[in-house]
Amino acid sequence: MTALIILVVVLLAGLAVGLVLKSREGRARETRDMGAAAGAGDARAGLLAAAGVTPDTPVILHFSADWCGPCAAVRRVVEGVVTGLADSPQPPRDVEIDIDAQPALARELNVLSLPTTFVFDAAGRERFRISGVPRAADLHSAVRPLTVPQVA
Repeated sequence: MTALIILVVVLLAGLAVGLVLKSREGRARETRDMGAAAGAGDARAGLLAAAGVTPDTPVILHFSADWCGPCAAVRRVVEGVVTGLADSPQPPRDVEIDIDAQPALARELNVLSLPTTFVFDAAGRERFRISGVPRAADLHSAVRPLTVPQVA
C-alpha cells in the first residue's frame, strides 16, 4: 500500500511540473538585464552584429535547425508579426539563425533548446526571450512598443 501511495505522489508531482513547464512555453519573458546593451561585451556585440542585430531597428532573432520540427511554426509566427508591423515607424527585422551554423552565438545567448526566440530593441538591447513556439499575440504585444521611435 505504501508503494502505491508513493507512486501516486510521484505521478502527481510529475504532472504538476509538466503543467508549469507547459504554461511557460511560448510566452514572451522580459529579459531581466534590460540595461545591458548589445555592445556590453565585444564578443557578444560582434556575434550579434554579424548575425544582423544592429542598433538601428528592432530585431526578432530566432534560432532554428533543419532537424527542428517546431521551428517551421516559429517562422510562420514571426513572419506574420513582422508583416503585421511592416507599416510601423520602425518595422522589426526578422533574423533566423541556424544553430548548427553559428553555435558560438547560441552559446553566448545561452540557447539551451530549440526553438528559441529573442526580441532586441532599436538600441540593440535584449528585451524578451521566448522558449518554444511563440504565441503570435504575445510576440506582437512584445514587439509593437519597440517599433515606435523613443524620443530622447
